[in-house]
Formats: sequence, C-alpha cells, structure tokens
Amino acid sequence: MYDFLYLALLAGLGVAIVAGPMGSLVVWQRMAYFGDTLAHGALLGIALGLWFSWSNSLAVVIVCLLIAGLLIVFERQRLLATDTVLGILSHGSLALGLVALTLIPGARTDMEALLFGDILTVTAAEVAVVWLMAVCVLATLWRLWPSLLAITVHEDLARVEGVRVDVVKAVLKLLLALVVAISMKVVGVLLITALLIIPAASARHFAKTPEQMAVLASGVAMLAVFAGLASSWWLNTPVGPSIVVSASLFFVLVLLIRGRRA
Repeated sequence: MYDFLYLALLAGLGVAIVAGPMGSLVVWQRMAYFGDTLAHGALLGIALGLWFSWSNSLAVVIVCLLIAGLLIVFERQRLLATDTVLGILSHGSLALGLVALTLIPGARTDMEALLFGDILTVTAAEVAVVWLMAVCVLATLWRLWPSLLAITVHEDLARVEGVRVDVVKAVLKLLLALVVAISMKVVGVLLITALLIIPAASARHFAKTPEQMAVLASGVAMLAVFAGLASSWWLNTPVGPSIVVSASLFFVLVLLIRGRRA
C-alpha cells in the first residue's frame, strides 16, 4: 500500500542530494533566472514528447540541454545582454510549449501536475533514472569543483591561472539543465528554482566553507522532501508545494536562530 510513498521519497531524496551543491553554485553565481528559464522550457519538452510519442523525461532533458546550448552560443556572440537572452528564451519557450500542448490532437494534459509536480506517481524506472543522473552530476561537480570555485571567486583570475572558464561554465549550465529536468517530476515547473535556492540560502548562514554549504544544503533539501511528503500525507496538500513550503519554513527558522544568536 505504501510503495508509492517509498518511491516518492527515494525520488525526492535523489533530487535533494544533487540540489545542494547545484543550488549553492546557483546562489554564488546568481543563476536563478537561468534556472527559471530551463523550468519554463520544460513545458516545451513535455509538448514535444506528446507530439512525437517520446518519453516525457527524455524530451524534457533534450529541450533543457538545447536551451542551455542556445544560451552558451548567445553569450559567446555577445549580441545581447545575458538577462535579455534569458527573458527571450524563458517566455518564448513557455508560450510555445503552452500553444503546442493545446494543439496536440486528442491529448489530455494534467497542467497541475506539470506546474506543481506529481511525485506520487513516480515509477521505479523513473527513480532509477533520477539517481543515475544525480550520481553523474555529482561526479562531474566533484571533478570540476576547484575550477568552479575559482570562477566563482574571480573569473579573470581563474582564467589567468589556467582554468578553461568558458568550458567549465558551459558544463555547469548543462548540468543545471539535467538537474531541472529530473526535478520537474518532484516539484513541478514553477517551483524547481525554489528547491535549488532555498536550501542553499539556509545553509549559507551556518557553513564556514563552500563544501560545508553544499553538504548542508543537501541536508536541508532532504529534510524538506521528507517534511513535505509527511505534511502532504497528513494534511492532504499537494506534495510539490508542500516540499517548497517546508524548505521555506526551514529558512525562516534559520533566520530566527541567527537573529537570536546575534
């Protein structure tokens, strides 16, 4: 009877573990708007999956990677400011996805599940995919961590020290695209960025090193997943929003503890 809860918890924990370090990098490098752009593009991925009878997860991954690639190309050409390019990609892909969903003949799409997540319907195969991608992302981050920290501290100095800044930044964008794609099932399109930012912001007040912040952020995200599932079970609330609300409450608690110490 409770198998679906166990699968949901495993999927949520898989996303939470990778959300810690990725969310920390998003906070440090101010990439929240890029995360929103990828999340909006996920709707276009769902539409393409329905049009061509692909797996939704595969279609979302492909679209998110394409959006990340387009941003990399536009940044190198420097024809427009980065925030302008993000605005075009974000709203353009969101609008195109919504239009494409309405034009699919005979298709019925649960928009609430897309916008706010549907983690309780996750399958064992999807859980395996989440953990596989999480392990791949964590392994890549571990390999590039010194370079990522150098770029975060001072990009020009990192370039002088021999760091291939453009390549590392491109890889980071592609990794973030993968994380957004696997997180859509957990918290939905509208709340993906919140799951990345809020735990990292909470961990920032207690961490003394970047590594501590990444680990603490993962811990906060895991607690938020567990608390969100529990509150959804007892209060009959949507799971995705409940997870984000739990993370937000942890953040408020952190602020209160910090204020009392001060």
